[in-house]
Amino acid sequence: MRTIVNPLKYALLAAFFAMPTLAAPLPGASWDWQLSEAIAPPADIKVFDADPDNVTRDQIMELNKAGVYTICYVSVGTLENWRSDVNTFYDGNVFYYPVVGKAYGNWPGEFFLDIRQPNLRYVMQRRFMDCALKGFQAVEADNMDVYTNDSGFEISRQDTMRYIEQLASDAHALGLEIGQKNVPELTGELVAIMDFVITESCFADGWCGDVLPYIEAGKPVFNAEYTDTGPDFAAACAYGTKNKISMILKDRDLTSELETCP
Repeated sequence: MRTIVNPLKYALLAAFFAMPTLAAPLPGASWDWQLSEAIAPPADIKVFDADPDNVTRDQIMELNKAGVYTICYVSVGTLENWRSDVNTFYDGNVFYYPVVGKAYGNWPGEFFLDIRQPNLRYVMQRRFMDCALKGFQAVEADNMDVYTNDSGFEISRQDTMRYIEQLASDAHALGLEIGQKNVPELTGELVAIMDFVITESCFADGWCGDVLPYIEAGKPVFNAEYTDTGPDFAAACAYGTKNKISMILKDRDLTSELETCP
């Protein structure tokens, strides 16, 4: 089994191409989250989360120049079969044992990954590098919850923590911040090493309180409620304002449609 990238080489490249770092957003910062189409950033937001395949470096640079903190979406727990590096996951010279597991429920083209395999870290490091080269300030590390799903692998909470700690270290080495994604049960362990948290439907599902340690630590909580669940968004906004949670209402596909709190 071979290591597919040189971490030091990528760290040096990151330093060479580094964009000016924006100040980390504070709790309550306005945000939007667009993953499924060409971006259309609202004019009045402070934080913007996008799929790196849907944006150009010039677009991210313009957002940075406007003072918008940009977050790069990376699925760290699933294979997405439309990504340009998909063949890497089936390369026997990279992964001695199969790394691709069962299909991920209702998400066509997505399959769980065996996050225990050492070289997966370096695949993700290369993706983080791509985020840095496009000028992003941070990474949204999606699908951290492989261990709670029927993935086809026997992955433990301890395996998950080890992997996330490695990812956090690698992101920070590249000058990127990194955010927890959901997994509220890991907040107590992650709040010290992650820079923010992104949550989905935490108000409708009743667990926003589980991530409030981020607010207490001066780190932002970005939550999206979804239109297809019919949430009481006025109540969500009241809760968000009281607790300094950045609350928005989005469609499930995360298009440019956006409703913010008053």
